[in-house]
Amino acid sequence: MTEFLKHEGTKRHSGRYPWGSGDTPYQSDKNFIAYVNDLKRKGLSDKMIADGIGWKVNELRANKSIATNSVRKEDLATASKLKAKGYSDTAIGLKMGKNESSIRSLLNAETKARKEVTEATANMLKENLERKQYLDIGAGVERHIGLNRTKFRTAVAMLEEEGYTTHYIPVTQLGTGKVTTLFVLAKPGTTWSEVSKNRAEIKQIKDYTEDGGRSFLGLEPIRSIDSKRLTINYAEDGGTKKDGVIELRRGVDDISLGRARYAQVRIGVDDKHFLKGMAVYADDLPPGIDIRFNTNKSKTTPFDKVLKPMKELDGDIDSDNPFGSTVKQRHYIDKDGNKALSAINMVYEEGNWKEWSRSLSSQVLSKQHPSLAKKQLDLAFDIKKAEYDEIMALDNPVVKKKLLDTFADDCDSAAVHLKAAALPRQGSHVILPFPNMKENEIYAPNYRDGETVVLIRYPHGGTFEIPQLTVNNNYAPAKKILGNQSPDAVGINHKVAERLSGADFDGDTVLVIPNPDGKVIKSTAPLKGLIDFDPKALYKLPDSAPRVKVTTKNAEMGKVSNLIADMSMKGANDGEIARAVKHSMVVIDSEKHHLDYKQSAIDNDIAGLKTKYQGGARKGASTVISRASSDARPLARKDGVEVVNPETGKVKRVYVDPETGKKLYTYTGESYVNIKGKTVMRTTKSTKMYEADDAFSLSSGTTMETVYATHANKLKALGNETRKSAIAAASSFTKSDPNAKKEYAKEVASLKAKLNIALLNAPLERQAQLLANAVVASRKAANPDMDADDLKKVKGQALAEQRARIGAGKERVPVTPEEWNAIQKGAISTNLLKSILDNTDLDVIKQYATPRVSNGLTPVQSTRARNMLANGYSQADIAEFLGVSTNSINSIAN
Repeated sequence: MTEFLKHEGTKRHSGRYPWGSGDTPYQSDKNFIAYVNDLKRKGLSDKMIADGIGWKVNELRANKSIATNSVRKEDLATASKLKAKGYSDTAIGLKMGKNESSIRSLLNAETKARKEVTEATANMLKENLERKQYLDIGAGVERHIGLNRTKFRTAVAMLEEEGYTTHYIPVTQLGTGKVTTLFVLAKPGTTWSEVSKNRAEIKQIKDYTEDGGRSFLGLEPIRSIDSKRLTINYAEDGGTKKDGVIELRRGVDDISLGRARYAQVRIGVDDKHFLKGMAVYADDLPPGIDIRFNTNKSKTTPFDKVLKPMKELDGDIDSDNPFGSTVKQRHYIDKDGNKALSAINMVYEEGNWKEWSRSLSSQVLSKQHPSLAKKQLDLAFDIKKAEYDEIMALDNPVVKKKLLDTFADDCDSAAVHLKAAALPRQGSHVILPFPNMKENEIYAPNYRDGETVVLIRYPHGGTFEIPQLTVNNNYAPAKKILGNQSPDAVGINHKVAERLSGADFDGDTVLVIPNPDGKVIKSTAPLKGLIDFDPKALYKLPDSAPRVKVTTKNAEMGKVSNLIADMSMKGANDGEIARAVKHSMVVIDSEKHHLDYKQSAIDNDIAGLKTKYQGGARKGASTVISRASSDARPLARKDGVEVVNPETGKVKRVYVDPETGKKLYTYTGESYVNIKGKTVMRTTKSTKMYEADDAFSLSSGTTMETVYATHANKLKALGNETRKSAIAAASSFTKSDPNAKKEYAKEVASLKAKLNIALLNAPLERQAQLLANAVVASRKAANPDMDADDLKKVKGQALAEQRARIGAGKERVPVTPEEWNAIQKGAISTNLLKSILDNTDLDVIKQYATPRVSNGLTPVQSTRARNMLANGYSQADIAEFLGVSTNSINSIAN
């Protein structure tokens, strides 16, 4: 036997690699790309090609990207040299075998920058590894830093070829005992055991890109402005008329709003305080001043009391959450051409508010005429029923069952929240002040000049807090700031805001609803009992008195809000409503301004109102609307019941009663010993409406409650019917077709690969939840009096931060029309399809599965459009609601 020495090196590294030596026809980058493309033209999938080379699919794609990048860089270098020698684009093309347009594109500066993304990403990872021993590069990290998955994984593959190592490190979850697998990048020579022993040193990438990967920026500490650049417009100077507005000097880079004309922002001041409010540009700021903050506080208020203090944690500024809200940082190019951090931290910006929900809450409609509530609730139910009919028309039983299961839960939720369909052209808008505007006018470019609209703010005590205004879109001062096509802001006089439950201009929003002839929404005159009522002047407590806790304020506010709702439903007179609203005004400011809410309850005889309208001085919610979402605590339970098949003796868990469609539960019998040493049965959190079989059991019998209880029962019945239909759909499942599997092998392999990527996120999401819970626990320990709103914010921020840190995030499975065809032909198993449906966009699947008619609408959509047209909705509104073109709606209207 002849012995010989063979040097192969590593893929795309030193020496010659196996697929580039001897007779192999694709040793160069160009030939490798040509080889792969040739195989794909012959019908081979990436999986088949990868198997033939002996790689994984990800390796093939990464190496193809690297090769493509290398070829492009080589071509670019060649073209650049020829260009420098004076060759024309046409001549360069002839020499390189390319057409002139390709050469122009190659030499384009932007194109050149795109080719460098992979190298920039790789360099960013290297720099991170100089500061951190190990990096978490698991699924989702690329989204956090602003790249797509292919570009990020290509950069990782490039580093692997340079000797950097990657490792899969298992980590046991606290509490569940399950295992989360982290994908880790380390420096050359690092072993798996070394990373495993030092798991606590696995760090997150905090860099992100704003330009698609050409450059990266780390998450930076908040940049504050010097207070010398700031002036305060106090109440004595007219600040009350614009309370909460932050006016910015136009053209100053570090406080620019970018493309936005208005935004809700946070601006740090002197590294200790911050401004909170709506930012707009102003052209009348005094010399040397870049920011003017408007406040309703007096000049006697110390400067640092006008601003808000940055949040603290353990005695220091909380660098992760200095404003107590999630913000988006901005950057700009400074005078030296360098990228710098802006002082502007966005919460919401122009265009964000229009995306808010457009439904009508029970709090709004319950204070209107029952006929309006019935009309909008009936429309909401018709929309739900049409959605059910649309799902039932699908011919794929697995897809049908999945959508039915989801839809049934939606019905249950809708019965609890009792939201009605939006009125025609209704929309959410942020309010901005224009002190010289007439009190009966509004600047609202989204509405017709001269038409009548009403404004509704949450919460509101009654129709006396609903101003009715005339649209004036020719008001020059508003037009200068908001423009002619402001997507989601309106301008009003400050006195209108006072009527809107005491709104200010730091980001408060309203529903704007057209009100033709004042006949759709009822608006009444302000209550005389509330005129000039000043809770701070009447109920201020001495400094020595104990301060009201946030949790106490919130509990009391919930009680009085339910009381006002119940009183409105049961026909309370204006004087009684005024007493309850006065008390609510004291309660809402009791913690912030140190007010005596207990004395207010006595003065306004709140106990008497509760006795009359809620059945007792210590009673609570008494109507179906106030009770629907209130707390219920059934005994601890788990989904489903175990049923024994009498013939086989096998045990099966059943989750839905096949006769009624109701969900089934098994009570666990769990108990615990409380702090008093008493054994107590453990309960679970729910709502009264969810637990009620009949919504009328929560009603006190008023006409309005009958409207809402009837609607809730219809939704409950539809949910149960849907679950029965889902059982029937499950009985129609069929096995996959072996012939279809072969015919659509390429599509099946593609779906499996996409699903695998999506499923990689599951353990990362669990880890994010665990880490977020730890963060929330530490914050609650540091601030035990944190109110519910602040706690909700902290939970959201903690989860968002931990998801970003470890790369957790829902990775959807994009299903192409060809892959959907493979599914329909039975090329994949039921279990595989179920997994795909759990990890894809169901709206896309629904579109694939629903037959279309000539105008591009489904039969159900056509019916829905006709109903909405009959109820006064514009064609544009209907098109937006259904997600179709206005031409499709126009074909129905005509």
